[in-house]
Order: sequence, then C-alpha cells, then structure tokens
Amino acid sequence: MDIGSGKGFPASNLSNFSPHPFEIDGVMCNSMEGFLQSLKFKDVAMQEYVCTLVGLKAKFKGKDKKWWKTQTLWWRGVEIDRHSNEYQLLLDRAYNELSKNESFKRALLATGNSSLKHSIGKNDAHKTILTVNEFCGRLLKIREGLKNE
Repeated sequence: MDIGSGKGFPASNLSNFSPHPFEIDGVMCNSMEGFLQSLKFKDVAMQEYVCTLVGLKAKFKGKDKKWWKTQTLWWRGVEIDRHSNEYQLLLDRAYNELSKNESFKRALLATGNSSLKHSIGKNDAHKTILTVNEFCGRLLKIREGLKNE
C-alpha cells in the first residue's frame, strides 16, 4: 500500500499531511507534518505555531529552511543532530503519541497485513527529516503493537 495524501482510505489517512491531533511534551500538534516541519525552527514559539499547521501549509512553512546544511534540527529549544539516537527517540515518541489518535489508529489497522511504502519519500537521511524507512518502519511497528492490544 502506497501511503500518500491523495491515495484514498486508508493510505491517505496515514499521510503525515492528515489532520490527526496529538500532544508531545505539552505541545499540541494538529498533524505529524506540522510536528516534523517545526523541527526545522530553532525558535520555540515558532515551533509551537508550526505544530498547529496541517498538510501543505505545514510543509511549505518549513520548505525553505536550510537545516540540511548543518544536519541540525531543534525541539523545545534543544539542538538535535539529525543522525543521532536522540533524534530517533524523538521520532519514536512523536509517532507513539500520534498512535493514540483514534482516526489514525483506525486507518492504520485498516491496512491489515499490507506492506507499506511511500513512493514519493526520500531515502537519504541527509536530505530529508524523515526517510521512507523511518516512516514506514514506525507505522509497521505501531500496527503490530495495536494488533496485540
């Protein structure tokens, strides 16, 4: 199943563009895309604002940030190396919080045992803040956990 915003249920509902609110570290996020794009901003207030955005609004807000030059991202005023274990743990926490959203859970469980892919995603961690493997791997792990609840 190819995950993407125009792919129909359930694939489109698993897109980071989908409006699935969740909270992480006291910050309300209206979509995973908003959360991910917020990581490109050092300013905490701007991060909190970007977390409220959904879909293309979120993507375009962070599009021109040149984070890849230094491979540095931020969360809550703390600098994070894109290639660090700390960053992977932050992604884990964010997706675990997202997995509490009922509409997200419903969509993920509706994929059954389908393999998941993201054909428009990137694989080079130096060029994207979320690789295809980081994205799909987390979805598969969460799906397995939900099946065992």
